Amino acid sequence: MTSSDVREDEVIEAVLDLGRSCPTVLGMGAHLKASLCLVQGTQAFITVPAGDMETLEAVELYERLLNRMLDHAGGADHIAVAAHDLHRDFHSTHLAEALGCPTVAVQHHHAHIVSVAAEHGHDAPLLGLALDGFGLGSGDEAWGGELLVVDGHACDRLGHLRRLAQPGGDVAAREPWRMGAAVLHDLGRSDEIASHYAHHPHAGLLAEMMDRNLNSPMTSSCGRLFDAACGLLGVQEVAQFEGQAPMKLEALVNTPTVLDGGWSIAADGQLDTRNLMAALVGMEASAGADLFHGTLTAALADWVMQARERTGLSTVAFGGGCFFNNVISYGLAQSLEGNAMTVLRPMRLSPGDAGLSFGQAMVAALIV
Repeated sequence: MTSSDVREDEVIEAVLDLGRSCPTVLGMGAHLKASLCLVQGTQAFITVPAGDMETLEAVELYERLLNRMLDHAGGADHIAVAAHDLHRDFHSTHLAEALGCPTVAVQHHHAHIVSVAAEHGHDAPLLGLALDGFGLGSGDEAWGGELLVVDGHACDRLGHLRRLAQPGGDVAAREPWRMGAAVLHDLGRSDEIASHYAHHPHAGLLAEMMDRNLNSPMTSSCGRLFDAACGLLGVQEVAQFEGQAPMKLEALVNTPTVLDGGWSIAADGQLDTRNLMAALVGMEASAGADLFHGTLTAALADWVMQARERTGLSTVAFGGGCFFNNVISYGLAQSLEGNAMTVLRPMRLSPGDAGLSFGQAMVAALIV
């Protein structure tokens, strides 16, 4: 298929006015919910998401959208730089490298925060709270619960959520009970895994997998922390798609409550929620949903406020798919704004990966 197979009204999701002229740059997007962004002159053109680049249909649509963006730019030789994810094996990374123009790798969560900041026209340094399922970080680590300082093309990590193992690797994103088992392991209660998840045939093997670090990569992902809560509370222990279980958990929330002493923040900026997670074991699901959401919101607010004290920055941007959760997003914004912080949230673009290409492109525009 050629680029002409996609109608013009099916291509562009949003056109943003940037308020200043930029070089022509291309953001290649993420692996899931992949979109592209062309920045040209004073405007940014963000495509509809092609979908998850794990299917042939999504890859074919993505490549047609890429052709349309290249046509709009006048060809790849008119692209000053193409920005792609750090992950070397993503199809979007390979396509960026095949364009023949200069390329730059932009860290996933850096792009999330720049996307939100740029949408608001904010070009000063700010704090960034990036909460999602996965983004490759430095040292090939799995990130997803990150507190950042972002200053345009520069990004520093202030802290992260305490890491958990993902027994079974990527399959843990579709089987939240595995993340519940990871919490029990982290709490030193591995001997409870087999009985707690006796209805899952392989439950008894998970403790040994994690003890021996077999296919159990560590992650700081907030998305996996939500999955762990679902796994501990028996909410959608096996999901049909990533995010299904956390959505179901959010729907159970009635009145968020806060566990006194439910978290701690280390000197290195690590946010530790083990006390909260321990309290969820054996709780009824709706009460656990209230406790998890209320305590996590309070913990995140404390984390950001301590970062303000460290950095002097009083503006924070929210980015990442976990901010689709309205209990967390609105509750956290209300708490921070009540403490004289300015909160930037996505307006026209998605907080998730569909809005990532805009952030990549804006980082690229700043370094050309």
